[in-house]
Amino acid sequence: MHLLSRSLYGLKQAPRAWYQRIAAFLQSLGFWSTRSDASLFVYHQGADTAYLLIYVDDIILTASAPNLLQRLTARLHDEFALKDLGPLHYFLGIEVVRRPDGFFLHQQKYAHELLEHAGMLNFKPAPTPVDTKAKVSALEGSLASDAAFYRSIVGALQYLTLTRPDLQYAVQQVCLHMHAPRDSHWTLVKHILRYVRGTMSLGLTLTASASTDLVAYSDADWAGYPDTRRSTSGYCVYLGPSLISWSSKRQPTVSRSSVEEEYRVVANAVAECSWLRQLLQELLCDVHKATLVYCDNVSAVYLSTNPMHHRRTKHIELDIHFVREQVALGRVRVLHVPMTQQFADVMTKGLPTPVFEEFRSSLCVSGDASTAGGC
Repeated sequence: MHLLSRSLYGLKQAPRAWYQRIAAFLQSLGFWSTRSDASLFVYHQGADTAYLLIYVDDIILTASAPNLLQRLTARLHDEFALKDLGPLHYFLGIEVVRRPDGFFLHQQKYAHELLEHAGMLNFKPAPTPVDTKAKVSALEGSLASDAAFYRSIVGALQYLTLTRPDLQYAVQQVCLHMHAPRDSHWTLVKHILRYVRGTMSLGLTLTASASTDLVAYSDADWAGYPDTRRSTSGYCVYLGPSLISWSSKRQPTVSRSSVEEEYRVVANAVAECSWLRQLLQELLCDVHKATLVYCDNVSAVYLSTNPMHHRRTKHIELDIHFVREQVALGRVRVLHVPMTQQFADVMTKGLPTPVFEEFRSSLCVSGDASTAGGC
């Protein structure tokens, strides 16, 4: 009979103990943990390169050569009771479809189960996840009859945004009311579910490319919230032709001008791009060109390079210094983009159907013939 290790199976510290156990073994094989993500390990010796990503006991391993992959898999199998599932097709609820030019990531089965749980499999689909009306107040309508059910559905929708950036803004809106949901907020959730009902086959397309160019689009909806007049920030970041990072978030403080709220989201986008540049370098993919950050506010673009201060900018001085330093180092360039090409709009507000569908395709969200027509 094998004795179980108490630290791995019997204590609250089990996840930490397991991580330390497998990290120590990986380091003995020649892997090192990246600073950008402690769950990501890199192996590089001569012409051999491998990446290993771990989430508890789920592992993705890829290597530059089949024999290296087999050798590393065998070493892991000798040390741990692992099951090799072959080429990646499914990971943490995300389904992976291999294409000649890249990957297609989708959660069609997950979306079907979510609609079934919500009892909305037979509802009429909606063309967009949110309408173009103003944002809903936190106090509008009566309290929801089942707050726990609201939280479970919205929490499940959050996970769906991993492969559906077109849902990010709408889901962010309903997440704001998790603490005290009302009937008007549940109406927003049902609208999202109706949109999901008609778009279950959509997912995220990642296209293979040798380009390491990072391009970001940032935008904000000034004073959009009726209760607090805080702004909504949004950005999306592309690596070559593929969307790899996106965000929709309510700003923590009230902005006194459109320049201030636009510059805050520029700083957030620059911070995300700085992390991505470091991650790519640790993955042995050097980023030689400056990251382009597009913003549709001319004054915010001007602030990124202008060394002069103004009394109106004192309260965002840290953001100003941070962005200017990145610009001065040649890592970032902040440029103006017309509103018709501002893809981050889809992260900050509801859009008319034609505009939404155009921007959705720009976010690398598309369908796949092999996943359409059922789960």
